[in-house]
Amino acid sequence: MTQANPTVVAKRRLTGLDIQEILLRGRAFIALIVLIVVFSLLNSTFLTPANIVIMAKHVAINAILGIGMTFVILTGGIDLSVGSLVGLAAMIAGGLINEGLVLPMFGVIVYFHVWAIILISLLVGALLGAINGLIITRFNVAPFIATLGMLYAARGLALLRSNGNTFPNLVGRPELGNTGFPILGSGEFLSVNYSIWLMIIFAAVAAFVAAKTPFGRQVYAIGGNERAAELSGVRVKRVKTIVYMISGFCAAMVGLIIASQLVAAHPATGTFFELNAIAAVVLGGTSLSGGRGSIGGTIIGAFVIGVLGDGLIGLGVSSFWQQVIKGAVIVLAVIIDQVQVRMQERAALQRQQQAV
Repeated sequence: MTQANPTVVAKRRLTGLDIQEILLRGRAFIALIVLIVVFSLLNSTFLTPANIVIMAKHVAINAILGIGMTFVILTGGIDLSVGSLVGLAAMIAGGLINEGLVLPMFGVIVYFHVWAIILISLLVGALLGAINGLIITRFNVAPFIATLGMLYAARGLALLRSNGNTFPNLVGRPELGNTGFPILGSGEFLSVNYSIWLMIIFAAVAAFVAAKTPFGRQVYAIGGNERAAELSGVRVKRVKTIVYMISGFCAAMVGLIIASQLVAAHPATGTFFELNAIAAVVLGGTSLSGGRGSIGGTIIGAFVIGVLGDGLIGLGVSSFWQQVIKGAVIVLAVIIDQVQVRMQERAALQRQQQAV
């Protein structure tokens, strides 16, 4: 009886592990295809042009939030404050449009052009993100605790901005020169909504920064081994602060898009959005331990979350059950991520044994 060549057996096992790893890495795309097929069979209106446009807008919101969250998680951090920053940015824009900036010491009210309002809101988001980063890096506070505190603080500021009331009818007034805000959410270019274009722009810029710039390489290095990155000359504290600023900037952009689409700003806007962002990032293959992931994966993960949410709504599933399902999806994604990590470790060990 002939015996199997050990080298051939090792190669066969290695090939099997590689195939399994490829399937795990492509899990978000596979899940997306499965969801589209299932919901298309269960709901005849799921893939109609009107519904696709609505889904694309929802995906854009999750994707932009997820892009900022990806940079944070790549460093091994987490940002729980993005949902509250969405609401605060919306309230800042709404207040500046409807009430202006009151300067009691001068007895005047300043009304800004809509582009200045957008810029101010984005800067506030980036500033609060910077505060998150500084608390984490300068005072050694765990990212979970620091951003949890900001979650409450930002939501409180959003409520204080209007005593918990809504800023309605954000169309501005021609005589004040602050009209045009609704265009951000409803305007189109080449028959594609601006929010979708913003998603494409944010994704393209973020993918380039993450993959092709020294800053992107530093982000991955910190997530892979923070101490080693610091010893190699990476300014860890600065890079971490910047990634939280990026996350805050993206959250503020989402707040502006939503307020523009609704032509109104409510302080509760963005509640639980941090869960969607984290889910999109993890589903897209970014490891919660940091150092591994991609912007492209996050975009696919955002599509999964968007298709899942809209598909469940189309089937008439209760919003309460939707939260249960999304929570289960997050847990399942983390479990699969851990399985992938263990498989990679096994594959690396087998390669070492084979080399010896």
